[in-house]
Amino acid sequence: MTRYTKSPEALAALSPEEFYVTQRSGTERPGTGKLLHNKEPGIYVDIVSGEPLFASSDKYESGCGWPSFTKPIEPAHVTEIEDRTHGMIRTEVRSTHGDSHLGHVFPDGPRDRGGLRYCINSASLRFVHRNDMEAEGYADYIDQVEDIA
Repeated sequence: MTRYTKSPEALAALSPEEFYVTQRSGTERPGTGKLLHNKEPGIYVDIVSGEPLFASSDKYESGCGWPSFTKPIEPAHVTEIEDRTHGMIRTEVRSTHGDSHLGHVFPDGPRDRGGLRYCINSASLRFVHRNDMEAEGYADYIDQVEDIA
């Protein structure tokens, strides 16, 4: 079983924006994230711990300005916490092992796919292409990613 942890080395490798988002619960500007328009098959993992979070097959275009997913690839790797900042009540999404701030989940996603919208900062994610998943230790999740056309 793979262990996912937050290490000083992983934190030191983060860009200033990645650190701000994951460690200070920041938010990247809408429409600016490097993974917003990614349509390649693969999985999205926590940039700090490497724990698998979302599959490309669950990604969809929500129009909100951040990558959106209908569900986590591994629910145990995502923690939901009530967030009362900025004068509103929302549900924050954090990685379980890395304790990285990922974004928020909202109940306005596609009804036919569960009705949730996980609105996630690109700066909190690293994308692993389907072709690289086995070599990087994510072979157990290949069946949750669409086939390459």
